[in-house]
Amino acid sequence: MTTAEQSPQPSASPRPVALITGVGRTIGIGAGIARQLAASGWDIAFAYWTPYDRRMTWGEERGAPAAITESLAEHGARTAAIEADLVDPDAPSRIFDEAERRIGPVTALVLSHAESVDSGLLDTTVESFDRHFAVNARASWLLIREYGLRFRAAPGSGRIVSLTSDHTVDNLPYGASKGALDRITLAASRELAHLGVTANVINPGPVDTGWMNDELSQLLAHNTPLGRLGTPQDTAHLVDFLCSPQGQWVNGQLLKSNGGSA
Repeated sequence: MTTAEQSPQPSASPRPVALITGVGRTIGIGAGIARQLAASGWDIAFAYWTPYDRRMTWGEERGAPAAITESLAEHGARTAAIEADLVDPDAPSRIFDEAERRIGPVTALVLSHAESVDSGLLDTTVESFDRHFAVNARASWLLIREYGLRFRAAPGSGRIVSLTSDHTVDNLPYGASKGALDRITLAASRELAHLGVTANVINPGPVDTGWMNDELSQLLAHNTPLGRLGTPQDTAHLVDFLCSPQGQWVNGQLLKSNGGSA
């Protein structure tokens, strides 16, 4: 695990800290959430893993962590960019250690990371299946567990938000591991109730963050009643609400923010 330099810190009243995973590309959902929360008064620690992007079809976006850091600092946020491989079961505790060391204890945890390699029942390899569950399910559990063990903020202020998917056909390891993520997060809504923490899951629907070709993009937009794809900002607005005081009464829910797509 490596870390980028912390951005210059303005002197201001304390802001709560949000830890967001899966923030490796400027056009990604994670980066959109980070910018929205920064604009709403949160300091941001974010985790990313460049080798994952490098082996995917969209490839590495060089300089993305620095660009994201700069965009968050424009909203007055203190930041900590932390590179970590979530296949490593020790990574979650090290991420929290680094976030706390550099900007303070975490009040909101947003899980936006994913291992996502298309394959079905017949062609998924054991290695790929295990990697999906290590990243999407096991690491999510360990991050939530670490959050619960360390939580010290005021009762009622804590938030956990996880991003999921209902895609399963020809996407077996991704869909199955995201289903496990749902259950882990919803368990937290009850098991962390003594801390005053809420935990919810968001299904953002079809959001083009660079992985769709034109044919798929047009098909998904056509099949959505609103006639368009989702954007990172659509998801970010809902996360922002859930993390706000106004969102405190929403707990233990799987929310579909997908434009009405089937």
